Amino acid sequence: MLDDAKRCFGDSPVVATVRNLFADLPTPTSGECFEQLAACRGVRIERIVSSDQPEPVLYEQEQDEWVCLLQGRAQLLIAGDPVELQAGDHVFIAAHVPHQVLETSSDPPCLWLAVHIHPHEP
Repeated sequence: MLDDAKRCFGDSPVVATVRNLFADLPTPTSGECFEQLAACRGVRIERIVSSDQPEPVLYEQEQDEWVCLLQGRAQLLIAGDPVELQAGDHVFIAAHVPHQVLETSSDPPCLWLAVHIHPHEP
C-alpha cells in the first residue's frame, strides 16, 4: 500500500493526506493556474484556478477529462457549442474533442477540479 501511495502522490511515504481545495488559492492575472493533486495509473487530478481573462487556447487532448466547477461561473466552447457552467456543474469531455474556456467569473474566481483519464497508461 505504501508503494502505491508513493506512485500516486510522490516520493514522500504518505498513506493519507488531508488538504482543502479552497485553501491558499492562487490569484492568476491571466489564464489559469494548474496544481497537480495526484497522479496514478493513467489518472491525473488537478486543481485549477482561472483568472477572469482566459487565454484563447483551443484544447484537443489525448485523454478524457472530467471537470467540476466548484466555485464561480464559466462559459466553455465544447465541439463548437457554448456551454454555461455554474458552481456544482460538471462535464465530461472525451479525448480529442476540441474545447476552450471562453469566459470566467472574477468574483468569485473559478475553481475547478479536473480528472484526466489517459486510456493507454497503466
